[in-house]
Amino acid sequence: MKNSVLLFSLFIFSWLSACSSAVDAGNINLENWKSDRYGCKGLRLQDIEAFRTIKNQFLGIDNQAIIKTFGRPDRVELVDKSQSFFFYFLEPSSDCAGVEHKKEPLRVLFRMNALSKVSEVTITDLNP
Repeated sequence: MKNSVLLFSLFIFSWLSACSSAVDAGNINLENWKSDRYGCKGLRLQDIEAFRTIKNQFLGIDNQAIIKTFGRPDRVELVDKSQSFFFYFLEPSSDCAGVEHKKEPLRVLFRMNALSKVSEVTITDLNP
């Protein structure tokens, strides 16, 4: 009986911890963020300073919480079995119609570790 109660408790704990919810994004306008796919409208760029001040608060957050907060990433890159990157473009990317690129667009990179937790947050125009 004691083992079954322990097993049930572990199951409930695992089930509850698997549910992710959106995280607090401070003063970032998340409606603008989510509606600005690939950075085509330039709306995300308006919140760059607000993002810089809170970017390290996302360390350790799981990938589903990032998606619930910022919407589906513009691009996902799997580097190897132990890490991946979520890209959110701040400046218009090559996926935007009528955009000519003289340089790589500015983007937010969330590096995910093997447990799908954020291990690094970077604002850059470089590819990982």
